[in-house]
Amino acid sequence: MRIRTTALMAAIGLAGSLLAWPADAAPNRVTATCSVTAGSVTSNGDHRAQVVTSTVPPTLTRDSKVALEVFAPGLVGLSTSLRAEPDPGGSHVSGYVVIGSGLYLTRYHAGLTAEVHHAQLTRIGGGWRDFVAVEQSVSSEDAPWRMNTYGLRSDGVLFRWTVDPNGVWRGKTSYPGFAAVKAMALISKTRTYDTFLATTHGGALYTIHIPTGTPMKPVVKLVRRATWQGFESLVATSCGSYGTLLLGIDKAAGTGYLYAVGHANGPATIILPRGKVPATFGDPVDFRWFLPIDRLFGE
Repeated sequence: MRIRTTALMAAIGLAGSLLAWPADAAPNRVTATCSVTAGSVTSNGDHRAQVVTSTVPPTLTRDSKVALEVFAPGLVGLSTSLRAEPDPGGSHVSGYVVIGSGLYLTRYHAGLTAEVHHAQLTRIGGGWRDFVAVEQSVSSEDAPWRMNTYGLRSDGVLFRWTVDPNGVWRGKTSYPGFAAVKAMALISKTRTYDTFLATTHGGALYTIHIPTGTPMKPVVKLVRRATWQGFESLVATSCGSYGTLLLGIDKAAGTGYLYAVGHANGPATIILPRGKVPATFGDPVDFRWFLPIDRLFGE
């Protein structure tokens, strides 16, 4: 039996994850009902999806295994956001993971009952053992097509590579000074820049605005001075035309807290707490699921 694409998206947990307020709404309106799809690699190597909706308190809309035994238990150390491209028989999944000291491109087809087909694990390069974060930014809506991959090393150096449509990595550049960063999540991607929300070990919340030009010159702005140090992972998605739905994960406690964040504007940024999520976030590796059409414009 085959399932229509919309039904498949719901099964993965991505349907309705970009419920938007009207495009002409005020930029700082952050009261729309949206959903974020938090992904994780479980201790057994499965891929999981937890959909959290921004009601007050938040609602766990779905908790499901997208794919079973994708990796050997305990193999993956870090993951970028993963792209899920639905088709009538399942979904094509792709993204990057860190295994040991290597960065790998993982690709597979997830069937309707979470079985894995045509799995590929392609080594990109070594030297990744000391990295604490990795993310990809794919801007396909704004011409020309652009993909950048970011890696934050434990000494605070932020690296960026440009990946061409053939998968060739080039244009490596870097910028120091981010040793205080504890967690980061992509909230904007356009033809000319990427923006991350980042927490620090001291509890501050910042935006890191990174123009796509070379050399890389990030612009850092303070959003909040304190209280954000409890989150080891951040998962963010767009909420309407100008906002962000942000999930902060306290891995020590296995808890998650949801926030509606207005268009990023330094200390003037509106942040509305939605509350504690009625779910457990205890898996070793966190990431974000996204669809081929993935607009992020939180700054």
